[in-house]
Amino acid sequence: MTAISTCELLVIGSGPAGLAAATQAADLGVDTLVLDEQMTPGGQIYRAITTTPLVDRAVLGEDYWHGASLVAPFERSAARYEAGATVWAIGSLDGDSTGKGYEVAYSIGGEARLVHTRYVLLATGAQERPFPIPGWTLPGVITAGAAQILLKQSGVAPGSRTVLAGCGPLLYLLAWQYLNAGVKIDVLLETTPPGRATRALPHAWGFLRSPYLAKGLKLLRAVKRSVPIVRHVSTLEAIGENDRLKAVRYTAGGAAQTIDADHLMLHQGVVPNINLTQAVGIAHRWNDALVCWEPQVDIWGSTNVDHIGMAGDGAGVAGAVAAEHRGRLAALHAAFELGRIDREHRDRAGVAPHAALARATRGRAFFDTLYRAPDNFRKPTGDTIVCRCEEVTAAQVRDTARLGVQGPNQMKAFLRCGMGPCQGRFCGVTVTELMAEERGVSAQEVGYYRLRFPTKPMTLGEIASLPQTDDSRRAVIRFKK
Repeated sequence: MTAISTCELLVIGSGPAGLAAATQAADLGVDTLVLDEQMTPGGQIYRAITTTPLVDRAVLGEDYWHGASLVAPFERSAARYEAGATVWAIGSLDGDSTGKGYEVAYSIGGEARLVHTRYVLLATGAQERPFPIPGWTLPGVITAGAAQILLKQSGVAPGSRTVLAGCGPLLYLLAWQYLNAGVKIDVLLETTPPGRATRALPHAWGFLRSPYLAKGLKLLRAVKRSVPIVRHVSTLEAIGENDRLKAVRYTAGGAAQTIDADHLMLHQGVVPNINLTQAVGIAHRWNDALVCWEPQVDIWGSTNVDHIGMAGDGAGVAGAVAAEHRGRLAALHAAFELGRIDREHRDRAGVAPHAALARATRGRAFFDTLYRAPDNFRKPTGDTIVCRCEEVTAAQVRDTARLGVQGPNQMKAFLRCGMGPCQGRFCGVTVTELMAEERGVSAQEVGYYRLRFPTKPMTLGEIASLPQTDDSRRAVIRFKK
């Protein structure tokens, strides 16, 4: 039977925020353990940075290879690392939320384990925003992020009739990386509505002084030279034949067009990954500018739950470089809370990462305004599937809201929406917006799914493999509640 491990600081996630935080904390003498679902460090943005088969650095670009500068010091540090670890529950050791210590349950290779820690730092990152269009569940239709994973981790790219659709910098980054890899892109369907550049204009000064300007122009020039771009796409549909993608139908400038396609990559931004943060009791708010839920944190990543902090895009989307600096700030605060450094040391050491964070986030408001996901693609209608796990449609969600259902949790009883294996990850933000629109109230008033542990699917065998101590037996009882 696996023994219960212990640490002072438990970091969940090894993306840029988790890596920087763990390295910083370990360097301050904090006994640090990192748990991550992936088999190698790097998170999604630096996925497979130590194992990618793409040895030509030009394919993925130097921004990707920056991840190696985070992994190397992390591996040299005293921080411990467990790969392939899926965290599914966090509970207070004393049964309340005093923050005196936490018991965290996770699984590796089908075996459940427990770790006792004094402080938890969530660096769970972001996930792609749902893009519910007709046919988005067809084989051959994936997100741009999933396409990037295949490229980074396995060197896999589409071989024929490839369409990219949506909005946001990641879409153009993927197109640029595909071009570097020799992949032909048939068309890029840009869904950014007319007039967005005008709305973003008040934020242009920050953008012009940011590092995004030069990088963005480089991407745009390279993509425009080689890829046909259709702008102001207002409708989008994936058409299937024999249960596979056959074509993409779209409307631009009032004219409907259809193009044959074997692969469709969709993207309209990212949102914080909040299932674990919701379940642990962290306060969240609806961000109207980014149209998503995000945890409430202070400048040090501290939350309303004692001795649970956050860092990176999971605490609010700001990009990989910003996540790195937020990780260092959160680690400094954790070391302070754990008594390893005093407040003066924390504040003095935090000056540089605070300044670096300000530089990294300069210009974000311009991008966030320009590439805000369009209303019609965030809030579908008719038979478009919203909940992929339970195959619940937009019409069903809207009809149930009209019956008087107040929020997503009550809706579960009617539709099982959000009760599948993903536990709302792929439908939660969409359901909130649909219900808010039908009720004529704010998304904040509608709320989000009530998340409970375990936050990830697990087997009875995993529960049975938990260490059998008095503390663990009490923990299992609490988790079942």
